[in-house]
Amino acid sequence: MKRSVLLVIVVIFGISATLFYMSHSGKGAVAAIFKPAQDGPAIGAAAPDFTLKQLGVDGDKTLQLSSLHGKAVLINFWATYCGPCKVEMPWLVELQDKYGPQGFQILGVADDDASDKDIVDFSKKMKLNYPILKGVNALHDIYPGDGLPLSIYIDRSGKVVYRVVGLVSESVMEDAIKKSLAGN
Repeated sequence: MKRSVLLVIVVIFGISATLFYMSHSGKGAVAAIFKPAQDGPAIGAAAPDFTLKQLGVDGDKTLQLSSLHGKAVLINFWATYCGPCKVEMPWLVELQDKYGPQGFQILGVADDDASDKDIVDFSKKMKLNYPILKGVNALHDIYPGDGLPLSIYIDRSGKVVYRVVGLVSESVMEDAIKKSLAGN
């Protein structure tokens, strides 16, 4: 009996120590859920401009970030294979509906090797209600990230207000959107 209790205590201590280490070291599953993006434009800096091919529209259309000046923007990098991206997409649809009339715009940047048709089909399946852009390697130089989803929130004046890699709660997204809308 004493030996069983001792074994349970050792196992609990080991699990607790492992979880503590992972949550404080930036390694492992606990830390991998989300973290502020370390690279890319600094908070308060102007968001670097880009022009990308817009998917799912007639013709050869492109969208330039600077064309949205005066709007709060969320650049959301995702991929068709990304599980956390799929989790957040319904929230993004709701948030676009809720805050779009106030001057908020999501830009979904497909950051995978899927064909344009597969990306458009996936976007329709997920009922995405915001522009889907085809990511390119050069974009990684100005908006680097070490995981997906990668979200960059930009205020109405074109300055970065928040960056995060990984899945965050819908309430965290909504707070970042409100901060973006409040910016000049």
